[in-house]
Amino acid sequence: MEIYNNHKRLFIVATVMFLALTLYAALIPAYRAQEDNAPLPNSKPLTEQELAGKAVYVKEGCIACHTQQVRNVDMDKVWGERPSIASDYARNKRTDFWRNTANLLGSERTGPDLTEIGKRQPSKEWNLIHLFNPRSVVGQSVMPAYPWLFEIKESAAAADVIVQVPEEYRKGITGDIVATEDALNLVAYLQSLKQVSLPDGRPVPKFLYPKEATPALAGMPAAESGGLDGASLYAANCQSCHQANGEGLPGAFPSLKGSSIVLDPDPTALITVIMKGYNGRAKEGFPEMPAIGTNNNLKPEEISAIISHERTSWGNDAKKVSVEEVKAILDQIGK
Repeated sequence: MEIYNNHKRLFIVATVMFLALTLYAALIPAYRAQEDNAPLPNSKPLTEQELAGKAVYVKEGCIACHTQQVRNVDMDKVWGERPSIASDYARNKRTDFWRNTANLLGSERTGPDLTEIGKRQPSKEWNLIHLFNPRSVVGQSVMPAYPWLFEIKESAAAADVIVQVPEEYRKGITGDIVATEDALNLVAYLQSLKQVSLPDGRPVPKFLYPKEATPALAGMPAAESGGLDGASLYAANCQSCHQANGEGLPGAFPSLKGSSIVLDPDPTALITVIMKGYNGRAKEGFPEMPAIGTNNNLKPEEISAIISHERTSWGNDAKKVSVEEVKAILDQIGK
């Protein structure tokens, strides 16, 4: 063919074909995908502090061990209320012209998925202690510590955020452990990670390959406990702060073992704390407890199983609380 004997014509034809293929195979589909997957109505862009925290997340290599994607398989139910969709990431933008760190989906879960860590663990104090030394709050953690995100001061200033690290993990440190700006920004970013509810009328993706139902709480009839395992629910919602043994962390998180609120024959106060949070022990150095029940959308059956586990474990011997009692109290306190 004559075209192969004319290098200028061949170059022009090849260039035109390349541009046409780029347009139809890359640019147009990308534009359509962007239009079809607009940000969800209730989603919010990251604040300046959260964006700075995202940069720290990237710099410290958190993506190497953590994902931010809930797959549509049943085993991922613990990480989010629904499988992730493209619109969940629609507000993510390039860092700048040269760097594209918009989406941090990850590919390995050495650590837990962080899609909803802002709901699962909204406590700023817990996150700071965890960053300083993960073993101080999760004994089996393999996550590295990040002590360089903190400063040691002989006496903290009024504006400083002091981290109440348990004594056994201070390793001879004297003075106050203070969170740096990078640590506070990183925690702000982590607290921003929350799934947004889909608009009414939009189909919710299903989790595939469901597991068998969890056995009823030991020693309690299935109808009374809602057929749920209180120990597992406690581990998922409460254990990171109050610990597996219920003893909490001295100076950081109060003990549930022997707690007057937990053992009170009337569980109203305990359920109120779970649903609305609590800051009544700030003078003792304990941080405000977030409204775990509301944040995690705990159902009456789940609350019943959790508090029944707390009231009968670690030497506690209070009466278990039925689902009907929980429902009555929720109506009373106004969920």
